[in-house]
Amino acid sequence: MADEALSAGAVARRLGVAVTTLRTWHQRYGLGPSEHVPGHHRRYTPADLARLEIMRRLTTEGVAPAEAARWARQAPAVLPPDRLALKARTSAVRDGGGTTIPVGRAGPAARGLARAAMRLDSVTIARTIAEALAADGVVATWEGLLRPVLTGIGERHAATAGLIEVEHLMSRCVSVAFATVIRAHPNGGPPRILLSCADEEQHSLPLEALAAALAEAGVSCRMLGARVPLPALVEAVNRTGPAAVVLWSHTRATADPCQLTALLTVPRRPLLVLAAGPGWRADSLPAGVVRPVDLAEALSLALAVRDSLDQSTKG
Repeated sequence: MADEALSAGAVARRLGVAVTTLRTWHQRYGLGPSEHVPGHHRRYTPADLARLEIMRRLTTEGVAPAEAARWARQAPAVLPPDRLALKARTSAVRDGGGTTIPVGRAGPAARGLARAAMRLDSVTIARTIAEALAADGVVATWEGLLRPVLTGIGERHAATAGLIEVEHLMSRCVSVAFATVIRAHPNGGPPRILLSCADEEQHSLPLEALAAALAEAGVSCRMLGARVPLPALVEAVNRTGPAAVVLWSHTRATADPCQLTALLTVPRRPLLVLAAGPGWRADSLPAGVVRPVDLAEALSLALAVRDSLDQSTKG
């Protein structure tokens, strides 16, 4: 019986996975049944089952599916399943994968948040962020807790092509937390700061962090969000006349300096244009554009504009 070839349903029951999962592993990674009798469905041999056991074990422990499949295809000839699984996990950690999210020199709270993210534990994620915001404020929470974990998720994704579900859940929890801060600090004054992502830029969390930090400091802002085409941004500036515009770019691909030049030539030119994010190159910025190095500096510059306007109004 141990050497009998198995159907997809029998293998799924043994592994505790869905038949559709087996089909996906077969189509994407070549981990399918190898025994073929003409006129019948293909069936899984003991060797096929051993490979699938490695695949299930590694993916359960957090190794990206593509990396897990690469190791599973080596079983069972190269190493026994247990030793192969251990070697795969060790290699994944060394290459930026594995079952943990790297957070650099961040403290215990960031490591705990990273573990919760890997578990997709949204309750713990939300509680950890809320406690940090209440104790330390937006800027410190972003720099010391959230950014290290988000950066670590990005590094793991770059190394393994996995953790997309972790990134989406984490981003959602962070967005909700920042929105809660904004609601808790209503400001009746006119919005003086306009926040926008560059054209085709989809990473908006840093701008959401700035919006929350501004709300915490009592400054109203308008948040246009991700992927704002240049004509729409120019129209928003002309219609609202903001004192400052923050344009975020995460990658070089979205950091077109022409967008900044356009902001400097609109009829209702803002007092301050900030090119925020790692996408912008300092040597490509038009004269008159400021590039803050981090969230704290962006907040400081925005507050300086607010204070300048207040002084001119009093005068």
